[in-house]
Amino acid sequence: MRYDPKTFRGLTFHDALPAFRDGSDSPRVYLERCLEVIEAREPVLQALVATDIEGAREAADASAERWRTGRPLSPVDGMPVGIKDLLETRTMPTEMGCKAYRGNFPKRDNAAVAALREAGALILAKTVTSELGGAHPGPTTNPFDPARTPGGSSSGSAAAVAARMLPAAIGSQVGGSIVRPAGYCGNIALKPSRGAVNRGERQASSQSVNGVHANSIEDMWRVAAEIAKRAGGDPGHRGLSGPADPPPAEKPGRLLALEGAGWSMIDDTSKEAFHSLLESVEAAGVSVLRPADDPALAALDAELMGASAVCYAIIGWESRWLYRSLADQGPDAISFRARKSLEAAEAMSVADYYAALAGREAAQAAWARALEIVDGALMLSCPGPAHLWAGDRPGEPPTARPTGDAVFNTPASILFAPAVSMPLMGVGGLPLGAQVMGAEGADARMTGFARWMLEAVEPVVIG
Repeated sequence: MRYDPKTFRGLTFHDALPAFRDGSDSPRVYLERCLEVIEAREPVLQALVATDIEGAREAADASAERWRTGRPLSPVDGMPVGIKDLLETRTMPTEMGCKAYRGNFPKRDNAAVAALREAGALILAKTVTSELGGAHPGPTTNPFDPARTPGGSSSGSAAAVAARMLPAAIGSQVGGSIVRPAGYCGNIALKPSRGAVNRGERQASSQSVNGVHANSIEDMWRVAAEIAKRAGGDPGHRGLSGPADPPPAEKPGRLLALEGAGWSMIDDTSKEAFHSLLESVEAAGVSVLRPADDPALAALDAELMGASAVCYAIIGWESRWLYRSLADQGPDAISFRARKSLEAAEAMSVADYYAALAGREAAQAAWARALEIVDGALMLSCPGPAHLWAGDRPGEPPTARPTGDAVFNTPASILFAPAVSMPLMGVGGLPLGAQVMGAEGADARMTGFARWMLEAVEPVVIG
């Protein structure tokens, strides 16, 4: 299936609501259409680890009655949603893509899941995650070419949304796990500011977030907003700010174009596509600056060249005790890749961790200075289109990053910045996403910028 961002139309939910109100459609009928697509595509896509079909049908019938009587609980009442299998769900196991958690069924809901149930959403499925949200991939394939990766670690969430199985799914990111798979699969996705969406039980990392994959700005924002309305943000954070309805399109004044540390690893066609996109943004009246245009922008660019090293050091240190406890359960409890991550983390000292935190703080200070000049930054979501991935080869060392490199994603993660991925490019019949990144707390504004770009900028198609 070739991808063209000009013609591809993903499954959306917001535009079904008028038919729910007048009775010409219903949440139950909408759900059954999703189940038909799941039945047809899941054998190859392998995006789902578990489903609660009967529970979803029961919830859909209740939702249909609320819409019939004009008493919906929220704009996402009746929406089938997938939940990344790192987050607990009381009706389905939470196995985290990890052998050590096989059979884990705590029978409780993550805060975001509980909030979605309160809003009337249908918790239909658990979506595949790479092991523990790390580098070791699950079985999910790319919806536009099954020989390619869907990205990770929110592999199943991105793929299921792109394959029209679901209108929205929850993902999470600590390094690049929302934005990169969104870029590979052609999703619209929100990686929120740190703390903006309550992570529930998943508080171990200082920079991880829960976010949303969808096929429209409306569905993406409403899912995030309805969670924040009921569960707020992380402890000590006020949560997602902005309107309950999707922010209106807002044309940026000035954007910083960042090529970043990953520019050297991508193909020439992807570089051409991104430069064409920048030209289109400029032609639409936005001033696009480069790092060389101002010393503060150059300083930020220099700081972000080391974003991945800083990010991985912080992740490794903060995860090391969990990984050690799992590794001690037996030789097959965690993958070779997870054990290599553990080895690197256990080679660190407290001083190394503090140095990484200092690097993160320096990058944040440089970002604050840059934001006095620009409204945000525009960069690729992923290092080119999704690459071919046929699995590890027997007798050879495992591929280091089989779900793709997070080099274009770690900047937003260490900056605690909101980023919205947009399906604005197609290269060789595959999606290539771009992301707009802004100040911490400016989630609504970045959503408005993204909405404007999706409405005003012609997508780029090459090959």
